[in-house]
Amino acid sequence: MAKLYFRHGTVGSAKTLNLLAVAHNYERQGKKVVVIKPGFDDRYGTKEVASRAGLHREAHIILSASGRLDRSMFEDAQCVLVDEVQFLTARHIDQLRDISDQVGVPVICYGLRTDFRSKLFEGSRRLMELADSIEEVKTTCHRCNRKAIFNLKCVDGVALLDGPSQQVGGDEIFQPVCSLHYVEALNLDGVEGIDEDIAESELTT
Repeated sequence: MAKLYFRHGTVGSAKTLNLLAVAHNYERQGKKVVVIKPGFDDRYGTKEVASRAGLHREAHIILSASGRLDRSMFEDAQCVLVDEVQFLTARHIDQLRDISDQVGVPVICYGLRTDFRSKLFEGSRRLMELADSIEEVKTTCHRCNRKAIFNLKCVDGVALLDGPSQQVGGDEIFQPVCSLHYVEALNLDGVEGIDEDIAESELTT
């Protein structure tokens, strides 16, 4: 039975590199792969799925917020791969669930679990509810050797909690960090203080 997979990790955990490797392995065996990406992510061009390691390929489907995934798009596919899935809507995730079930094709989604405020993205939240398999793609903290679980937004060396939840950026803006260095960088007393700090930042913007 085909499954819906959610492979999540912090920024810089080689999620896209993993996706590209899976696509390569399927295609090397002569199997058709469909690669999807949100149009919102235009860091490397609207159509490009690219890793920090320099590997890239074009996506087959560029999905807008109002776009729809129809089963007919995937009838010949033997694997569906989704990059930056956190930028999809809950409705898109419902459609991916239906595609996996009704077309009988594995759907493997890669993306962030939470934003730089430690809050679940809409698409990621729905995947946590619907996915058959939830796997963590691990990396270490940018500032020590602990496991990274937070995405720290840093502009000109200053850690921030303000700005839209959905925004694209690379190493120049976001760092993978452990809980200790997330709290330390934001000058919080602990994780418990995040919501209070978010409320203050929203009042001043």
